[in-house]
Amino acid sequence: MLRTRATSLLLIGLPALLSLSTACGGDDATSGNDEIGNDSSGTTTDGNDVVDESADGNSTTTTTDASTTDASTTDASTTDASTTDASTTDASTTDASTTDGTTTDGTTTDGTTTGDTDGCQGGGGGFDYSYLWVANTDEGSVSKVNTTTLMEEARYRTGPQGTYHSPSRTTVSLDGRFALVGNRNSQSVVLVAAVEEDCIDKNNDGMITTSQNKNDLLAWDTDECVLWRTVLPDVGAGEPSGPRGMTFYPGVFNDLTCEYEGAKIWVGWHGTQATQAHMGRLDPVTGTVEQVVDINNWTMGWNNYPPYGAAYDGQGHVWFTALRGEVFRLDVDSLAVDRWAMPQSVQSYGMTVDYLGNAWFGGCSGPVTTFDAMSETFTSIPNTNACYRGVAADSVGNIWVASNGPCGLMQIDADTKQVIKFHSAADFQNQCSTPVGVSIDVEGYVWMVDEAGWAWKMHPETYDKEIVMITGDHYTYSDMTGGGLNAVVNPQ
Repeated sequence: MLRTRATSLLLIGLPALLSLSTACGGDDATSGNDEIGNDSSGTTTDGNDVVDESADGNSTTTTTDASTTDASTTDASTTDASTTDASTTDASTTDASTTDGTTTDGTTTDGTTTGDTDGCQGGGGGFDYSYLWVANTDEGSVSKVNTTTLMEEARYRTGPQGTYHSPSRTTVSLDGRFALVGNRNSQSVVLVAAVEEDCIDKNNDGMITTSQNKNDLLAWDTDECVLWRTVLPDVGAGEPSGPRGMTFYPGVFNDLTCEYEGAKIWVGWHGTQATQAHMGRLDPVTGTVEQVVDINNWTMGWNNYPPYGAAYDGQGHVWFTALRGEVFRLDVDSLAVDRWAMPQSVQSYGMTVDYLGNAWFGGCSGPVTTFDAMSETFTSIPNTNACYRGVAADSVGNIWVASNGPCGLMQIDADTKQVIKFHSAADFQNQCSTPVGVSIDVEGYVWMVDEAGWAWKMHPETYDKEIVMITGDHYTYSDMTGGGLNAVVNPQ
């Protein structure tokens, strides 16, 4: 373990920032052919409740032609509900930190750019470094892999030792500076800073103590790049209820500063009621649960699991799915929720949203399917039936889907809705066991993480490949690099 000196900019700037007002089954990979009882039409349900969590409550922060199916939409607009408080902090709290490089003034808008942005030369976002964040599910840690050098630069615990945390989903801020990790079993989320300039000298010794390589796993609450941990409120029992779907909302673009302001985090989990799930909005500075949207009538698909995947669409909405059930669209401004029942054949597992604002799903077992938000129709891609896991959309119109059976990576043209190529196990030198996560790095390379202990980096046009060995079991996916968020905010 090396200790490096904190910069004066960090020590001076942090107080000012903090003062701002701002064959597959569930997670067990069993059979994917179970009947789930849903049909192809939208289902009317009652409204969802919005709970203000900024006063006192239970969350704890420890700082051929494709086949198309119509879907009738159900307006499940949110309603006001009781206010609870999520400000309680336990002894394992870690200090709060910066957000994704923006102020957090609490403003929520549709996230679109307003005014003349020529002075910003095309807008903001993007970053000068790129990391792949891989959850080490068995170890209770997350690895930070440099996507350029292919080195695992650090490894961080996602909770106190002696507890089985089962981290899985990871998601990255728009500028790549922060990664959120969800602990399914300990029902919590953790924020980690990618670079030391954003870490916090919690013991005020003038140094930043943090992991320096893959073997340098520090004790819990001693790594000063692990910024905070929040235990979520009203989570049902056991690992199936813990957080899964999660995404960053970048905020609104400021033409004067050329930065996004008002960034937030959205996380989904299952409640204590059998037919209710939650989508919570967190302050990325403090980890405080600011608001909870209750999703009632959570009855379709494998409803003992929470929102299984989530993604921001660049147009003011967070999309999320029920495992083999419905797809939902949440307006980040009004908090209204629309929902559509998927055809039973879809069997949705992983999901993403492309640059047009359309959702994509990997079936397990089923086809790759897309949902057109304008026409409200589901289209299954021909010749794609398999058991899929993670899904990623790049900025140039490709959809990439990890396949477990057969083992490999599916590449689809988002515009024509046709298969471009299935990259088989032989294309990966037969080192293909259980691919789970797919993500796109800052240079446009495709990353496929295998649960068995490695990740492949592939050029999207030449298909040249490199492998990175990462010790551990990696049931990890979502937007692991921030590339999905960048693709919808800054489409090419």
